[in-house]
Amino acid sequence: MVMSVDSDATKALADPLRMRIVRLLAREALCTTHLVEETGAKQTNLSNHMKILRDAGLVDTEPCGRFTYYKLRPEALRALAEEFAALADTAQESAEANRKRAC
Repeated sequence: MVMSVDSDATKALADPLRMRIVRLLAREALCTTHLVEETGAKQTNLSNHMKILRDAGLVDTEPCGRFTYYKLRPEALRALAEEFAALADTAQESAEANRKRAC
């Protein structure tokens, strides 16, 4: 069984600032202003990171007046986690099969 983990999502989560943003958004939806305050990142830098997270399908936007709030897409993270869990299961099964053959 060949499995592929979404490379855009894994690349997006590989960056420490984006991972921090994901952790913050797991608790609540936040606007850019709040994310700047929480992370200390510059607004333009943060906007670039948010675009990467949105393009990877990990974050959605929700307009609220003159602000845009970002919210995490838990189903996207769950799907990614399930793919990694399946890869871990396959690796474990292969290791056990190889161990039995080697003995």
